[in-house]
Amino acid sequence: MLDLPLPIHPTTGPRGFSPVFAVGDADPNHPFALTLSRRTPADLMSGQAAPLVLARFATLADAMLGAIDHAEGMATNTAPLLLAIFDRDERLVLAGAARDCAVAWCHPVMSATEARGVVTEASQLRAQAGRAAAWGEPDLAQRLRHRADLLDARLVDPLWRAFAARALQVAA
Repeated sequence: MLDLPLPIHPTTGPRGFSPVFAVGDADPNHPFALTLSRRTPADLMSGQAAPLVLARFATLADAMLGAIDHAEGMATNTAPLLLAIFDRDERLVLAGAARDCAVAWCHPVMSATEARGVVTEASQLRAQAGRAAAWGEPDLAQRLRHRADLLDARLVDPLWRAFAARALQVAA
């Protein structure tokens, strides 16, 4: 239940800005897809909430560099964007928030128990966001939803958990 893949639909680019990539392309043979999460209410209602594929990469390291290049191409006043790297089987490999020319990678959960705790906490944050929106606090609701999304970003596919954790250690 926790490891359901998200469908990845290729596009020419996200709305609002054009990404800058030093490496990577649209070659479908490359196993890693760098995606941009689309979870705005308008996207959810229109059925367009599937992540946008920004580029494909041959290695995880290249995909991580592509995410950093994308973050560097963003305007400094842009709200944080959730970037995710999926493998060719649409399993989450790594995710992070891009902002201010950097990517804050989310450390993957390492066990099913930890994953259950993350899902519980994210659900509670979304419930709080719903209450905040009902109370007329849209900014608070947005921050709570973003925190919940960052928690969900830790739900890396079990196949990739140890590898992603090690990649983050090497990158640090």
